[in-house]
Amino acid sequence: MIRAAVIAAVPALRAGLRAMLEASGEIQVVREAASPADLEPYPEIEVVVAVFEPATAHGLREWRSLGEEHALLFLVERAESIGPLLAFSPPVYGILPLEVSAETLWAAVRALREGLIVLSSAFHPLLFASGGPSGVEEEEAFGEELTPREIEVLRLLADGLANKEIAARMGISEHTVKFHVSSIYRKLGAANRAEAERLGLRRGWIPL
Repeated sequence: MIRAAVIAAVPALRAGLRAMLEASGEIQVVREAASPADLEPYPEIEVVVAVFEPATAHGLREWRSLGEEHALLFLVERAESIGPLLAFSPPVYGILPLEVSAETLWAAVRALREGLIVLSSAFHPLLFASGGPSGVEEEEAFGEELTPREIEVLRLLADGLANKEIAARMGISEHTVKFHVSSIYRKLGAANRAEAERLGLRRGWIPL
């Protein structure tokens, strides 16, 4: 069973999304909230499905913080709404139209759980037209600092521990470890553990 949370300012939307998600038979909505700041902590959440409305959007910092721990699936009413979302990239995220079919929504949640990025083909022209993050933003995207938690995970990776062993050592779920590893790879621009270790050594995060 995939454990999910739903974020939407309108209660009716939250109820509708809960019903649609749980109709899959493999997704359980364990938390609901009106905003990212209102989402109660629940370590076992694997995917957060959120209705993103720029007009009433909360600070991207709140979404960024949430994205460090969970996969985020943003549902947007208008294509133009994805603009702010291109300014940052959580480790695992997806962007789909709000009027998405149940089957597509289920498939997206499954893909995000596996660490994939999901983007509706309807948004491709906007993404490529924007050129993605550029200038300082691009530099930041590939030169971000690791959080203390991520550094701890990186060091355990360098020690040769598997995700399950890291989870036990740190007292967190294996799923949370996977998201930390995904975030580390993205921030370092690494393709595998060996490369992450090499880059971590170069930047001084792994002691010699």
